[in-house]
Amino acid sequence: MTSTAAPERALHRSRLAVAAAFATQGGIFISLTTRLPDFADRYDLSDAELSGLLLLMVLLAGVGSVVAETRAKHTESARLLRVGLVLIGVAVPVLANAPVFAAFVASMAAYGVGLGIVDATTNMQAVALEHLYGRPILPSFHGSWTLGGLIGSAIALATNGLTLRVLGLLAVVPLVVLTRPFLPRVGDPVQAGPKVEVPWRPIILVGLGMVVFYMVDTAAFTWGPTYLDHEFAAVAGLATFPYLLASGTIRLAGDSLVARYGAAPVLRVGALVGCAGLAIVVFSPAWPVAVLGFLVVGGGVAVVAPLSFSAAARIAGEGAPDPATRQARVDTVIGRFNQFNYAGALVGAVLTGLVGSGNLRIGFALPMVLVLTLLPLARAFAAVAVSQGKE
Repeated sequence: MTSTAAPERALHRSRLAVAAAFATQGGIFISLTTRLPDFADRYDLSDAELSGLLLLMVLLAGVGSVVAETRAKHTESARLLRVGLVLIGVAVPVLANAPVFAAFVASMAAYGVGLGIVDATTNMQAVALEHLYGRPILPSFHGSWTLGGLIGSAIALATNGLTLRVLGLLAVVPLVVLTRPFLPRVGDPVQAGPKVEVPWRPIILVGLGMVVFYMVDTAAFTWGPTYLDHEFAAVAGLATFPYLLASGTIRLAGDSLVARYGAAPVLRVGALVGCAGLAIVVFSPAWPVAVLGFLVVGGGVAVVAPLSFSAAARIAGEGAPDPATRQARVDTVIGRFNQFNYAGALVGAVLTGLVGSGNLRIGFALPMVLVLTLLPLARAFAAVAVSQGKE
């Protein structure tokens, strides 16, 4: 009994550590994006110029994810995760205290690379833990991201009247979390050998669903605060907090919802709810109505991302001859699959801002229409419900 309890305790500690990494990523990201209007005021940036900076961050996050993918074959994801957390811990205080615009851009670039590495490796860790647990736990990890985002949103609201320099204090969080016991690699690193064939077609279909999610998600995070600030002169953080609250609530219920109704029906209903929420945002006559819209959107699209990563990992791991090969294959696929995240972020953060540069209502109309593409894509997630239902 003692020999069994020790590995279980170690697994539980790794699960808590990875959840803390998810929460850290979400908390810092939301703290920064909620204060984007203040950064724009500090450097006198237009919406188009802010879109350019967001494009830079998204592209470099993609670079960070590619680095994680290529290194995952030979370096365990736990070590790569710590590297990403160090980058974020160094970049955040510089970003918050940058004396000149060039330093701000450089720190945002470093933050983007770190964000991409952490984004890929936290999901590598999460799908490996889900496999070891033998039951779906991805929604709870993404729920940790949402919890961190809620804390970050609360911090942004609480410090709304204070200087941006206080955000630099957030750097201590990733530097503490990186000391936690993340999941070590199972077995020895897989040596170079015959190329492993991965069934990319079903993975790509699931990935397109994730593109749609991150399009909506990033639009809400990056432009929701600016929308409330510009259109209604309301407190910017009021856009993010209700979105995250609804998202976190639905993610907590995500496993049971999918087990009961199936992934495809849940996603289709979520697409319709998300579209309705974005319509409320676009046509809102006052800020309380817009805030209600963001609340509805958050509830509608909440489970798309965890279901996407879970499905991609399941497809990638099928038929692996041993645990080490399976983990190496899944890590590589998750690192590459994470690029769908940034494709969606480009549409959500950059195109929403560019299309809505004169009027953000028009900008939010773009994800309002495109979220409906989840209706036909939901079919690709149907197999996930079968596997989860058996567990």
